[in-house]
Amino acid sequence: MVDVRLEGRAAIVTGGGDGIGLGIAKRLARAGASVIIAEFSEEKGEAAAAAIRAGGGRADFIRTDVTDRSQMEAAVDAAVSRFGSVDILVNNAYSGGTFSRAEAMSDIHFHGSFAINLFGPKWAMDRAFPHMKAKGWGRIINICSLNGVNAHVGTVDYNVGKEALRTLTRTVAREWAVFGICANIICPAAASASFREFEQLQPAAASSAAAANPMGRMGDPEADIGGVALFLASEDARYLTGNTLFVDGGGHINGVAWAPELPDA
Repeated sequence: MVDVRLEGRAAIVTGGGDGIGLGIAKRLARAGASVIIAEFSEEKGEAAAAAIRAGGGRADFIRTDVTDRSQMEAAVDAAVSRFGSVDILVNNAYSGGTFSRAEAMSDIHFHGSFAINLFGPKWAMDRAFPHMKAKGWGRIINICSLNGVNAHVGTVDYNVGKEALRTLTRTVAREWAVFGICANIICPAAASASFREFEQLQPAAASSAAAANPMGRMGDPEADIGGVALFLASEDARYLTGNTLFVDGGGHINGVAWAPELPDA
């Protein structure tokens, strides 16, 4: 049966050229959404949009640096100009960090994390808000992290950036609910681009984390994470807002082993 839940909707997915972002973009497009791939890497972004079009979907790529307000606003404007609206905003873009003890983490890393994980999404949300308000309908899906929820060691800059985004999301969910805009959070555990980087840096810890997952594996970006994003983007989730969904195979229940090697204090 053909899924047309998002027919006529326009979506933006930041960091949509790889990993979880690509998985979500593909699932939204398969359900009928027109998708803007807002991606920093031109090679990955073009390839992602082309793959969606090859599968019969509608997608355009716009090169986007999420730390640049004008570029985030341009991504929203592109959805409106090319597809007529912006109905769904998925803030997924991230930047891999450097493993370090909290007291040794530099201010530069903190500023970078907030630029990518908090301000970038906020700029896009602010730009999309008037369009969603005018239609009385909107879906904001922000990708956060179990790193922050579980306070994983070695990534304090990333942890606090993602938790700041989670608080922002819950606040706008409360303030924008009256306008028919739902804002929710996904904390995923998947074989994403970031997990692949972690595997390269800390192979033993990555293997341990996957093995400790109650389902014994990392999730698939498209089949496992994308499906939940599709639900949140659809009319089926019209009464769900301000929530954090742990799409992690149950890893959040008792926590997942995460013990990268850190230098001595």
